[in-house]
Amino acid sequence: MATPLGEKLTAFIAANGPISIADYMSHCLADPELGYYATRDPLGAAGDFITAPEISQMFGELIGAWLVHAWRAAGAPAPAILAEAGPGRGTLMADILRAANADPAFIGAISVHLVETSPALRDKQQATLAGVKSPVAWHERIEDVPDGPLFFIANEFFDALPIRQYIRTGSEWRERVVGLDDAGTLAFGLGPSSLRPSRLDRPDVGVPEGAIFEICPAAEAIIDIIASRIAAFGGAALIVDYGYGKTAFGDTLQAVKNHDFADPLAEPGEADLTAHVDFAALARCTRQAGAAAHGPMDQGAFLLAAGLLDRAGRLGAGKDTATQRAISEAVERLARPEAMGTLFKVLAITPPGLALPPFDGAD
Repeated sequence: MATPLGEKLTAFIAANGPISIADYMSHCLADPELGYYATRDPLGAAGDFITAPEISQMFGELIGAWLVHAWRAAGAPAPAILAEAGPGRGTLMADILRAANADPAFIGAISVHLVETSPALRDKQQATLAGVKSPVAWHERIEDVPDGPLFFIANEFFDALPIRQYIRTGSEWRERVVGLDDAGTLAFGLGPSSLRPSRLDRPDVGVPEGAIFEICPAAEAIIDIIASRIAAFGGAALIVDYGYGKTAFGDTLQAVKNHDFADPLAEPGEADLTAHVDFAALARCTRQAGAAAHGPMDQGAFLLAAGLLDRAGRLGAGKDTATQRAISEAVERLARPEAMGTLFKVLAITPPGLALPPFDGAD
């Protein structure tokens, strides 16, 4: 189906030549007039996907408790920055702050900073966070968040950052691009640029012809900013997303529409585009920036260690059977290996020398 953004991209490619997958993703997700996030609220049953904070308040409450513990372990700095990238409807931050209200000193020390480019989602966040006790500010870029001790959370943010793909062709890794086929339809092809072998981060001996390797320069740049600030000013960060713990070969670019997978090239601007997060690359960039990387560990293991079952029991105490069943189903969805429990990973970032439960230590 032709979409307005698809027609715009087709005309651009016809005039200028193929574009990288990173540029294609950027246009599809962030075009100011026709991009996916600029034109809609994609979350919930009426949208295209549901994230963990929309499944249950327990997810955000446990993260809130972890962040308060991290703040105390860091010496309870005041003032301090509580920041979230890609905050959706504001649900996660609202749950974090509700849990954090148990420590008035933390609430009094922080200002809340949300990194959001979508006007539609900013409106939702403002409504969700109306009346919170701490001051709240919005930013277009992570670079615009003020300096200071940083306590940072990103849930399903890094998966939407633009990736570049390279295909094994003979002895080279040629970049995969989006161009036009003979019928003038968007299609994948090979571009002129290639990847330096040193960038693979693992040997490519025996890798078959046509294998794909992905990198995400945007993710590495953002992690550098976060880790550098934590190394310089103190704090802690949690990165929660779906992906893999060790760098691997494979095509993970995917489109989601109406809670189902779709062709990434079929409806530009009308479907969410994501790719699996390479947590090993994020950990490596963290260490290069002078901070410590902990994990990643599976989301299920993290939530269970953080007290998911205890919180579910207290939340369901005295409730009717239907409510208790819903809470139990949420636990299963968040933590079971067949659901989100192992596909989603959690990476923690701290200053060197600071280890926080349930992480055993720095990589």
